[in-house]
Order: sequence, then C-alpha cells, then structure tokens
Amino acid sequence: MSTTKPSLGERLRYWFDNWMARGPIALMALLGLATVVFVAVLGTIAWIVLNLIRDDDNLGDNSLGPLDLIWRSLMRTLDPGTMGGDQEWPFRIMMLIVTIGGLVIVASLIGIVSGAFDSKVEELRKGRSRVLEDNHTLILGWSTKVFPIVREICTANESRGRSAIVILADRDKVEMEDDIKAQVTNLGTTKIIVRSGDPMNLAELEVANPHTARSIIVLAPEDGDDPDSTVIKTTLAVTNNPNRKDGKYHIVGELQEPGNLEAARLVGRDEAHWVLSTELISRITVQTCRQSGLSVVYSELLDFDGAEIYFTEQPSLVGRTYFDAQLAFADSTVMGLVQGGKVTLNPSADAVLAAGDLIVVIAEDDDTIRLSEPGVPELAHVSAAAITPELPETTLMLGYNEGLRLMLVELDQYSVPRSRVTIVADVDEPGFDPFTNLDVTFQKGDPTSRKVLDALYAHEYDHIIVLAAKETLPAQRADAKTLITLLHLRDIAEQKNVDLNVVSEMIDDRNRELAEVTQADDFIVSDQLISLMLSQVSENKRLTDVFDELFSASGAEIYLRPAELYVADGADTDFYTVLEAARRRGETAIGYRIEKHARSSEHLYGVTVNPQKHATRAFAPGDKIIVLSER
Repeated sequence: MSTTKPSLGERLRYWFDNWMARGPIALMALLGLATVVFVAVLGTIAWIVLNLIRDDDNLGDNSLGPLDLIWRSLMRTLDPGTMGGDQEWPFRIMMLIVTIGGLVIVASLIGIVSGAFDSKVEELRKGRSRVLEDNHTLILGWSTKVFPIVREICTANESRGRSAIVILADRDKVEMEDDIKAQVTNLGTTKIIVRSGDPMNLAELEVANPHTARSIIVLAPEDGDDPDSTVIKTTLAVTNNPNRKDGKYHIVGELQEPGNLEAARLVGRDEAHWVLSTELISRITVQTCRQSGLSVVYSELLDFDGAEIYFTEQPSLVGRTYFDAQLAFADSTVMGLVQGGKVTLNPSADAVLAAGDLIVVIAEDDDTIRLSEPGVPELAHVSAAAITPELPETTLMLGYNEGLRLMLVELDQYSVPRSRVTIVADVDEPGFDPFTNLDVTFQKGDPTSRKVLDALYAHEYDHIIVLAAKETLPAQRADAKTLITLLHLRDIAEQKNVDLNVVSEMIDDRNRELAEVTQADDFIVSDQLISLMLSQVSENKRLTDVFDELFSASGAEIYLRPAELYVADGADTDFYTVLEAARRRGETAIGYRIEKHARSSEHLYGVTVNPQKHATRAFAPGDKIIVLSER
C-alpha cells in the first residue's frame, strides 16, 4: 500500500491549523510575529529607498540607519496619521503600504481580542465557573418546584443573614435566572447562583461545589420518561464522587414511584432522605376529601411563613407527663416527643419525659418557644358527646392520573364496608385489584362534559375528587380542564341547592386563586406541597422522622373533627380546655377551623394552627378542632 508524501503547502496548512486551534493567545503571538516580519522587511526597503532619494528636506538626515526606519515604519503601522508630512513619492508609496498593512494588523488584533472577550462572556453566560460559596443550599435539577423551594428557603434564611442558594441544571443559565426573577420577587438576604450543567456528570457537578453545601435537594425532571432514575443517578454522583468530603452529606430527593425506594436507599444510604411525591399527594387527597381544610393545615405546618415544627429540650419538664408539657407552653403547641431517638406523635398523655428527651412543638419561630405558667382547663366546658359511627359512603372520582391506584388503596383503608367509588375518565378502563371495603366501578367519559356530569347525578355523592391529568397534559392545560369541571360542579350545586364536598387537585399554585370562584371545599396543589416538604427536610433532617410518622399509614394522623365533640355548645372557653377534651379522647389538639371563613383565602380558609391558648372563643356549629389521633 503506497502513501503520498505531503507537500510543503500541506505541511504549512497543517501547522497553521494546529496553531490556530491553540486559542487567542496563540493567534496574538502569530500576529505579533507577522507584524515584526512585515515592519522589518518594509523598514529595510524604506531605508534603501531613502538612501536613493536625493535632496530629501523633509526626512532630514540621509544617514538614518535601517533600525531607525524600521522604528518609523512601526509607528506608521500603529498610527496612520504619522505619514501626513512625508515627501517624495517613492517614500510616500512605501509608507502607504506600511500604513495599509498596519490597518490590517490592528484590525486583526482588535478582532482577536474582541472574539476572545466575547467567548469569555459567553462562557460566563453559560455558567461554567466554579461556585466558591460555603454552607449553601444546592438544588440539582430543574422543575416548576424550584420556585416555591427557592421562596421557602429564602424565608428560612432570613434569620441567618447572608446566605446562598446554588442551582445546577441542564438548562440555559440566562433562561433560568430570568424565570427565577419572574417567579420569586423577594429574595431577602439570600443570593441566587445559577450554573448550567448536567448534575449526573461528575465534572459538571464539581462546578456547584456540593462538598461544602449545607444541604442538597435533588429534583425529578418533568419531561423525562423515567424521572426516578435521573434522581437516583444524580444522588449517586454526589455520594460516590471520588472527590467527596469526609463527612456525611444531607440530601433530600423526590421520587415518583414507591417501587424505586429500595434502589434509592441503596444509593443514598443514611445520607439521603426521600419524599415519595405520588404516594404523599394521593394520601393527602384522600384524607382531604373526607376532611375539608386538611391540605391547608399541612401547608401551614410545612411552610416557613407561619407555624413551623421545632424540637426543644426542656430540662425543667423532666419527670413531668406529656400532657403537663402541653399545658406548659402558652405560645407553642406540643405535638409529640422524641425519646431514645424515636419520634412519637400524640404519645400517651401519661408518658413521662426523661433527661435528654426532646419535645416536638409547633411555634411561630424558635425564639417564641418558652415555658409559661401552666394553664388550667375549664372542666365544666368539656363536652361528653360521642362520635357518630361511620356509615358507607359514596365517592365520585373525575379524571385520571398515576396516583389514582394509590388513592383507592388509601381510601379503602379509611372506608367502612360497602362504600362505593365511581371513576369517570376519558381513558381506557384500567385494571384494579379487589378492595376490602370499596366497590369500584369505572365509566369512560369526559369529566369536563356537562352532559356526562348530569348523567352521573353528581349531587348525590358524599365526596367528589377531581384529578389533574398531570402526566398527559401540560400543567396549565391540565389545570384549565380541572377548572372547567369545577365550574360545572358549582353550577350543579346551585341548581340542586346542595353543598357538594369537592376536593380538587391543582398543579400550579397560581391557578388556585382562579379556582376559588368554583367554591370547591379544598385544593391539593401537588407541586406546592412536595416543594414545601423538600424545603423543610433540607433545613432540618430530623423532620424526616416527623413526616414519616405523620404521613405513614400506621402513625398518628391529622383529623378535623366537630367542635361539639370537645367543647359544650355555646361555651366561651380557652384552648387549654380543648387540650383537656382531646386528652380524654387519646388525642392531641393543635388548632381549629372556623366554618364561616372556610372559603376565604384572607382568613387562611378558616384554619388556625398553634392558637394562643389563653384566648377564649365560642365555637359555632360546623367549626372543627384539629387533632392528632390514631386512625
């Protein structure tokens, strides 16, 4: 096999291409070399021409050496104006050539410098420089949950002074910054730093400096076929990083499918805490359809603006009971204990506090957690009413998403035998496993159709759940279809003169205000609730145990129960009395809901969590007491 030997021209072109690939510094060096050669050649020629010219009065002494002429040529190269006084046409022509060459050289130099500057600006615009922050919150990935998470962490950072949130996602940096500026208006003392890169790429992950982060939040992408695998791989890039720190990371991640939890735990071990978003929203939706206002209670406990969950150690209460601790706080509400490292919500009222035990409290801020003179319940105002036995109920579920199966499982656990569920969705009938307490029927139809809703006799159902088609439609379009269904249901309620118990799932919190005109009982804003939980756990890892207990099927749960079960009708009493009434039922009271404000966002939909215990009020029919209780 024969090969052709490269020609001299090909070698030169190859050398030139390799040199050009070295970047702007190499280009400037080559341009400088070309300038030296050009000026030296032209200066030498000019010296020869100058010595051939006779009687040159303008240029002075003909004895100027070649170096002097080279210097003058260089000055004309850099400044074309220096040739204005030249005489003798041969010399002028030589200097004109020098000047034109100088223009080309200077223009090339400006172009190279400008190009290098533009390239550097573009690199900075893409967000490739390494973050030098310390003790920051790091968000890996991008979804609409970024905005409420940033808002919540900014609120939490107000007590810290100067803080930083770093976001690393595989999107354009400028677009992310513009979106955050549009969605988050009050950053307080928190600085937002955005970097563009793939969080699963080890080299690009280093840009965000995860090893000095206070906490790391891993978000599931909204446009991927398998978001959980992305979350798990991103977590693996942090925990198995060859440059990882010696200590443990504090990671909180979002998972969609409960079946992926085991794999996620293997990757994150004891460094990662997981929020099962689909399961969580399904459970809250079912609980809320049976207890209007429950989602507002959860929002109050999960956000940083208002009542929050804290842990406090009170040595003066050692040897006292759990109920004594409840009465010992006037501005905070006790909801559980941490004993031996285990969180128990609504423990026995007679449980005794030991040294080192922590009290789980709800408070406005950590500096408001203080003991006060124990309150004294008014025993005469405690109600002796009994809870009415539950009867079979009917539930209408309009729409379909992947959380439906989990909702049915959850609803089956809450329902009594012979309860009925009717599902209406514009999809083919999905298969369901048999349930213990539910009789489930499916009907294919469009939930936005008034004809379909009229044929269902929707006003005859005890509960109605409207699901958002979040897997098949964009968020705004899915919420728009939900709004149409809710408007039809409101009109049906007005025509039939009935009060429908409607719970609706919304994707975008901004659509909640629009949906309020439909007078639905409650709205489950899925992205908002998941974002709040991710933010809370990122700030305090111990809250993971509280939420696991609160949202598990076996632990204490939040209920809204009629006020007449706790306080005698018409009695004007304080919250210490409500605590005593709840104690007698094996429950822990944490707040109340006033029915006349149930549809007013200005009054937080009537919900008050962590009320002032000395304040007195008379509860009206329809008002509810918010308690922690076993199912």
